Amino acid sequence: MAEGTFPDLAARELDEVEVSGVPMASSSQGEVPLIVDSGEAAVRHEVIEPGRALAIADFPGLTVNPAERLIRLAYRLGVPGSMLSLPMGKKVGPRLLATASSPLAGDRASGIALRAGHFLVHGVKTPIAQVDFGGAARLTPPLERVVHAFDWLGDLDASAPREEAAPVAERILFAWLKANPKPPSKPGKGAAWGLGNTGARLLNWLVHAPLILSGVDRSLRSRTLHAIADTARWLDRNVTRAEDRLAEAVGWSAIVAASLLMPGGRPRRLYGEAGLLRALGEMVGDDGGVLSRSPAAQMEAIAVLVKLRACYEATRRDPPAAIDDMLALLVPPLLALTHGDGSLGSWQGGWAIPAGSISSLIEASRVRTRPLREVRQWGFQRVTAGGAVLQIDAAPPPMPRHARNGCASTLALEFSAAGQRIFVNCGGAACAGGIVLVRLEQGLRATAAHSTLTLDDANSTAILINGGIGNGVTEVEVERRDLDIEGQGPATRIEASHNGYAARYGLIHRRILILRGDGTELRGEDLLVPSGRKGKRGKVGFAIRFHLGPEIEARVSDDRQGAGLALADGSYWQFRAGEGEIAIEESLWVDGNARPVPIQQIVIQGLVSRGGGSFSWLLKKMG
Repeated sequence: MAEGTFPDLAARELDEVEVSGVPMASSSQGEVPLIVDSGEAAVRHEVIEPGRALAIADFPGLTVNPAERLIRLAYRLGVPGSMLSLPMGKKVGPRLLATASSPLAGDRASGIALRAGHFLVHGVKTPIAQVDFGGAARLTPPLERVVHAFDWLGDLDASAPREEAAPVAERILFAWLKANPKPPSKPGKGAAWGLGNTGARLLNWLVHAPLILSGVDRSLRSRTLHAIADTARWLDRNVTRAEDRLAEAVGWSAIVAASLLMPGGRPRRLYGEAGLLRALGEMVGDDGGVLSRSPAAQMEAIAVLVKLRACYEATRRDPPAAIDDMLALLVPPLLALTHGDGSLGSWQGGWAIPAGSISSLIEASRVRTRPLREVRQWGFQRVTAGGAVLQIDAAPPPMPRHARNGCASTLALEFSAAGQRIFVNCGGAACAGGIVLVRLEQGLRATAAHSTLTLDDANSTAILINGGIGNGVTEVEVERRDLDIEGQGPATRIEASHNGYAARYGLIHRRILILRGDGTELRGEDLLVPSGRKGKRGKVGFAIRFHLGPEIEARVSDDRQGAGLALADGSYWQFRAGEGEIAIEESLWVDGNARPVPIQQIVIQGLVSRGGGSFSWLLKKMG
């Protein structure tokens, strides 16, 4: 090992954690030794494989009597609900039995833009008059979602009193119904009839019914009610053909909402609640994370269940216990990906969603809990220390059938201190199509867009089009220790490795991170270990990237082995590399408003032997 580098932490036995021979970092008080001594540690070691779903037995079952079970079976087989719930020969036209009120506030700025004649989606205005509601002309994915899922109803509702907002809603609804007069024979006929969009649309129609049914145009009111009924029947037949488990859960939620708010809904409710219970079990892993591993999808799942619960309350019914249980399961993993300022980390296509959006969603869920430290199956580790927050992706990417905006981010990290982001991931693939250009989507999902190591500019897991994921990381080993360092206090050590580069380069990437208990020092080591008994010959290029948070001024030291980081709050941090020269390069980061922000990145790069190598680094707060 070269003089002045970190020792090989991975070579230690499990009961040894001493770090010696670490380079000194200068400060105003002189040289600061970065040494930890061994202490008592709680060690947990586990191999993380792609997320698995909950079993249906993990939720309390629905209590139904034999007659209700028979009604549910008959409805599932296609017997009309009117025959099962209404007197023989009696016909009831479509109408709503109650008015639900959404507990989630929309975006007022987007609502104002709608009243001015534009859809405002992730910072881009699109004239309503230019939108092809029929789907012949493709829209960007975020705009498709807002238009066809009718997410804009909540924004419009938040922007003005009902008497001012309703005429705008009716004009857009009329244009949409004119372009989509009846459901297709099967799903997939354009974005309008994807299961996720259709389920969300029906749910939004029901929750925001006063906006679309309170006008003076009786013909439009009748047409809308028939569209609601037709959409509910279409979902009854097609909900199991959803594009993924979350979309299926949204569809089942809409079916249950329709059963609650429309006449003769008891058979549909029995059918829908059983399907929803099963879908909820298949939607998440055993620690509460959705199987797409996307925090944006996690938020969508919470929002859907919150809206559905509002439909139960509108009819004075108690929702199944599984809904509250699922909300209690979904919230803690989401909170695990928040930084000290309450905003979200940039993971699996997500961006730095602001604290206000997170807090309002959690408040609407009525779940009072703390963030999880270790979301094992969802795949994220969280360490907090003295106002600092460290987040680590410590699991394989989502399975291809679950991926929505799958990213090759295994072993990437984000780090913040006192709410200031220091190390970030670029993020934002899920909002590409707004100010973030669509052509950037695949690049934002790449390994190089995350704060981790890459080999030969290749992704640790293959990135495919339309959010898909290919071959690469299949398992991750994780070990977490709580340390008591003599003379320095507590610290947390996480060691993780992945096999994403094993097949192509014969190397395992292992990352070791140690965060001091006061949050002022983060040490790391990235190792490349031969995957077989004998390492391959030759060398391969490597790069270890640390994307820096916004408003950080970085300057390379004279010896090109370090960099000074001046943060917006006036604090100063020093980054040091154990060996090799570092460079400062340009990068971008997608902020809370889904806008690309120019940032910088620290890059340690060079050639490494196929026999393996070790690269240590240090981030320390100075003064």
